[in-house]
Amino acid sequence: MAKSSPHILELAKRGAAIRLRELANEVELLLDLFPDLGDAFDPDELPVSFIVRTDARRAEAQAVGAKKPAARTALRRQMRRDWAERRAGAKKRT
Repeated sequence: MAKSSPHILELAKRGAAIRLRELANEVELLLDLFPDLGDAFDPDELPVSFIVRTDARRAEAQAVGAKKPAARTALRRQMRRDWAERRAGAKKRT
């Protein structure tokens, strides 16, 4: 068997990591859609990395959720300024 180049191995690692993330997201989605599936497995059997990642995602989601209203308000103000400038420019042209 021929040796693989380091570049190919790095690409394979990245692909595997992405796929693992996709699977973890899919499991999380399924558990959100079907909460009773949470009883289908023993949490003690889950890998520690999965548990830590899940807790980190929850903490991140809570932190992001707290920032959303401020971000929406800032975006709303910016859009109002932009539209006001456009209306003012349109009035000048007519």
